Amino acid sequence: MASDAAAAPLGSIDNPVKFQNQDFDALLQECLKDKKLFVDPTFPAEQKSIGMPKDPNPAKEIKWKRPKEISADALFVEDTIGTTDICQGQLGDCWLLAALSALTVHSKLFAKVVPPNQSLSDSYAGIFHFRFWQYGEWVEVVVDDRLPVREGRLLFSYSRTRNEFWSALVEKAYAKLVGSYGSLKGGNISEGMEDFTGGIAYSLPVTSRTPPVLWRILTASLSRGSLLSCFIQASSYSEVGKVTADGLVKGHAYAITDTDKVARGSEEVLLLKLRNPWGFVEFCGSWSDKCKEWEDTEQSEKQRLELKLEEDGEFWISAGDFSTMFNVVELCSMSPDSLEDGDASTGQSAWTISEHKGSWLPGSSAGGSRKYNKSFWKNPQFELVLREQDQEDDDEEEEEDDNDEDEVDKGDEVLKEKNKTETQKQKAKHCTVLVELLQKNRRQNDKINFLYIAFHVYKVRAKRMQGACLDRSFFMKNRPVGRSGSYKAQRGVWRKLRLDPGHYIIVGSTYRPNQPGEFFILEKTFDEKAGPVRAAPLCDLVFDKSCHLPMETCRQIIFGEDTEGRSTLSREQAETVLADLRALQSIFVQFDEDSSGSISPFELSLALEAVGMKCDSKVVQLLSERFVSGEPHLSFRGFVSCVSRLRKLFALFESETSPEVKDRGINSVSRRTFSSYREFTLTSES
Repeated sequence: MASDAAAAPLGSIDNPVKFQNQDFDALLQECLKDKKLFVDPTFPAEQKSIGMPKDPNPAKEIKWKRPKEISADALFVEDTIGTTDICQGQLGDCWLLAALSALTVHSKLFAKVVPPNQSLSDSYAGIFHFRFWQYGEWVEVVVDDRLPVREGRLLFSYSRTRNEFWSALVEKAYAKLVGSYGSLKGGNISEGMEDFTGGIAYSLPVTSRTPPVLWRILTASLSRGSLLSCFIQASSYSEVGKVTADGLVKGHAYAITDTDKVARGSEEVLLLKLRNPWGFVEFCGSWSDKCKEWEDTEQSEKQRLELKLEEDGEFWISAGDFSTMFNVVELCSMSPDSLEDGDASTGQSAWTISEHKGSWLPGSSAGGSRKYNKSFWKNPQFELVLREQDQEDDDEEEEEDDNDEDEVDKGDEVLKEKNKTETQKQKAKHCTVLVELLQKNRRQNDKINFLYIAFHVYKVRAKRMQGACLDRSFFMKNRPVGRSGSYKAQRGVWRKLRLDPGHYIIVGSTYRPNQPGEFFILEKTFDEKAGPVRAAPLCDLVFDKSCHLPMETCRQIIFGEDTEGRSTLSREQAETVLADLRALQSIFVQFDEDSSGSISPFELSLALEAVGMKCDSKVVQLLSERFVSGEPHLSFRGFVSCVSRLRKLFALFESETSPEVKDRGINSVSRRTFSSYREFTLTSES
């Protein structure tokens, strides 16, 4: 297992990033050896980890206890994982717990988040670990099992059986990831679903489909391993949490855990199974636990459905009633590396992923919405190239466009009928791409402060893709061909687009200019045949326009790899190269202190040292002159070329056996090499 993890790319599910550099296996073995229970110094059993004001009433003092101090027969998991293992405590994180409830339906996905073979008895040392997806990579979070307790009962998430603790520990690990329990108050279900799967979450207006069609869509989505949830929109903040006459809670997240149909005489009734994370307060209409319909249903049908008519927060509802009472369904589709069997085995088609990280910097790259036409063009721009048409004809996940795409979404927009003519026009283009813009780390420091964000997609001529970013005049003359919709104050905005093959620019922005923030863009492009990565697609996978790589640089990178004479990279080689380019970009941006998109010779010296190559001042000066390409200072593409050449030179020097060359030193060899502006050949006579 260790060797497999070492071979897997860092940030993958098999080799996750260790949050706060805590190694679970090493810490577990240390605790077992010393016969002590783990105490986590990075998330202490203190009020700051709660992240909320302390209650002045001494009777409500919070104490931290381990599971066996709370329940004598405490278990990590009792029998099997189930939705009733999760009940919401005194914390407004129904969005997270509804997503966790939906996750329990899919055992393979669940095992990604909650690694198996964890126990409160076997090899117990008071330490547990969980994995969450965070902006393109999987992160492993280690926690001790001290949980906040008030008046003898768990303060936050708990199991209905009261002696099962896996859900409380998952909640604690996620709270640690975002800073505190208080940082979990309030959120969108899509956040939890994405962080539990690495997939893309999106909304589907309930009224956009007839009840039978909606039921079929949700049934198919569950069978594909998608996570589903739903909610009733509240018309105002004061309505959030109010219980309707039918027993449903407004503005509250429910998990959709199953669909089925029952025969009632000659009638076939379509049903959906929902779960309230509270663990109580259930729907009381037709087909609910207390209705008369079940009395007229065959016993065999009830046994097949494993019907439990008890107050556990779980209930059935007909597709017709669901469509009448609920407004929005949230779905989370899996990434191409989904664990569902057979998804990628055919080799006939595939989704390819492009990931970009960036930031909005006040006065520089935080240009605001299109309303601010003097600065919108300054927002980070990302290239998207669609080369081959696909045969994707599934319209289940499409949304209607928002007319007021440059307005702020105030949460009370009317859900409209789809424009069928526009839908058919989009489908005819047969080039499918999913784009999601996520803002990063807005739950940190016990605060939740989402900016209003959106993205726009513009079509450009191929030759416009070369060189500097598109300027103000382009955006004044051209309208977007795709967009995420109105600006929304939530972590992510998503849209599925069908576009003509060609070249595009994606612009992510905040509603107002000069609002600082980091973001992450994820693209999933449908390819009929996913082949090797050539120079052109590698060139297109840029990070932002200031870090654009021209074709020639991409060719150098590819030919620098062991391609056995081919002009292509394998998928594995491409992943390695892109990871290296992202690391170089991070270093370049770090030492580009004035955000000019270039670095001076002094900054280059520091950047090379950060890469691991220390050069003297004469070599640095020669490198600057060699790779500036006619510019005042060294650009990112020049920096990449510089590092690529230096790595080759350093590798040859390391393999050199001549004492004369070794004694001369790497700096001397570098000076001779780059002063001639020629490709080097390292020999004992050089």
